[in-house]
Amino acid sequence: MVAWASWPHRCRMTTSLQIRNTVRDFEAWKAAFDKYERFRVDHGVRSYRVLRRADDAQDVQVILDFDTPEAAVEFRGELEQIWRTPRSHEQLAAHDEPLLLEDVGRESW
Repeated sequence: MVAWASWPHRCRMTTSLQIRNTVRDFEAWKAAFDKYERFRVDHGVRSYRVLRRADDAQDVQVILDFDTPEAAVEFRGELEQIWRTPRSHEQLAAHDEPLLLEDVGRESW
């Protein structure tokens, strides 16, 4: 067993928003998503992952990481405004309510 203090890949605990979207066209959705890079940075997103089902390219999940729960909750409000835009309506067939997740453990090898 490796002692935590000596582990070279020490990770800071984060709060995440998990968003599941059904997109009309993945490439078009991803191009629109990429245009919000500066917005994400300016609103406290520290990192993100985009995942899609291997058997359904229209089923996309985005996991956004934040330093604090408060930053994640604030971003969720901003996200709801984005979803009201015509561009969002063009790209999204549906989306689930964002889930607020707490990072309680992580390992890297």
